[in-house]
Amino acid sequence: MNMGEYKLVWSDEFDGGGIDLSKWDYETGGHGWGNNEKQYYTKNAGNVFVGDGKLHLVAKKEDYDKNNYTSGKISTYGKASWKYCYVEASAKVPRGLGTWPAIWMLSDSIRQGTGWPLCGEIDILEHVGADEGTVHASLHSALYNHSINTQQHYAENMGNLWDGFHTYAIEWTEDYVDFLFDGKSYVKYIKGENGRDTSDKGWPFNKNFYIILNLAAGGSFGGEIDDASLPWTFEVDYVRVYQKKS
Repeated sequence: MNMGEYKLVWSDEFDGGGIDLSKWDYETGGHGWGNNEKQYYTKNAGNVFVGDGKLHLVAKKEDYDKNNYTSGKISTYGKASWKYCYVEASAKVPRGLGTWPAIWMLSDSIRQGTGWPLCGEIDILEHVGADEGTVHASLHSALYNHSINTQQHYAENMGNLWDGFHTYAIEWTEDYVDFLFDGKSYVKYIKGENGRDTSDKGWPFNKNFYIILNLAAGGSFGGEIDDASLPWTFEVDYVRVYQKKS
């Protein structure tokens, strides 16, 4: 990838005194989010805040509206979305059984009548405490998704991810999505490779997508929760979006 071809079009360095609501919205609720997750996402400052130049998403063991855990989730939906771009975030994941931090993207169409997985999903980072150090990268579509075990998914252990910040990124073009860890590509999915369908059912990555940051607790992927390890904090130093120069 040649960064000289790109220009910065959007970023949040989290240097202000709070969540920049011109860039993000809170996502709240506690219905399992399709994955049997155990947390209720709140707007509470104890779960979502900016401090020391970083975003903090904090999961806690506390009862809230029939849930036993709370946490934080924000997205750029309705504020900003992009088609074809380089997205990079610097983050530090928490430790503990049941942790499930994520940096990911959904297409705007999911809020406009196109359900999951036809809308498409790009998982830039998923990490679970039961498999420490392993970075999970995935693409989901109607034909290729985790609910039918056909998703385009790759996992690699990158070592200690919790004592410092690392960068998680994608370069997304019309023809491929390339996943990068600390600036180095580790898996690349190419449109139509291995005979995969290239219609919207197989490759819906030709429309605007928005960014989501969250810290889930447990669920079908997060697994068993070790209450003694709570609270957990997922820290994000920055999120930056670049697009190719015209």
